[in-house]
Amino acid sequence: MKTPIARDALPYRPCVGIMLLNDAGRVFVARRCGSEADWQMPQGGIDTGEDARTAAFRELEEEIGTAKADFIAMTAAPHRYDLPDDLLGKVWKGRWRGQEQMWMLARFTGAESDIRLDTDHPEFDAWKWIDAEELPGLIVAFKRPVYESVLAEFRPLIAVRKA
Repeated sequence: MKTPIARDALPYRPCVGIMLLNDAGRVFVARRCGSEADWQMPQGGIDTGEDARTAAFRELEEEIGTAKADFIAMTAAPHRYDLPDDLLGKVWKGRWRGQEQMWMLARFTGAESDIRLDTDHPEFDAWKWIDAEELPGLIVAFKRPVYESVLAEFRPLIAVRKA
């Protein structure tokens, strides 16, 4: 019989997420490779010695092939989510209970042709621009509260970008 994993003994993975807006104020989302329904905004771990803003631009480059974006804002505090029980101990080599994410809002400054999902380590197989209010409905349930709170925090800035 396998020993249960002590969730409370595991730390959160330090991470960033990026809400990338186009000129129309729509949000970039991408579908995880091998999934028909798992859409998300770019995100990833913060490397040792890296600040959240630097990590966010690095993650954009690694995940969507470009970091052509202007910084707008960062969340006031990190947002956390816990992995569901069926994923705990299976992802990230079992080192983390979930993620603690600082979120960045940025405006995409490149051309759509700059977006490339065929990176060195592809994570996504499709992408699109959506209205921000569509985000919670596209996201896996265990991440939805984070997306809802990030959306609430950035909503006034997104509205300004649409004007």
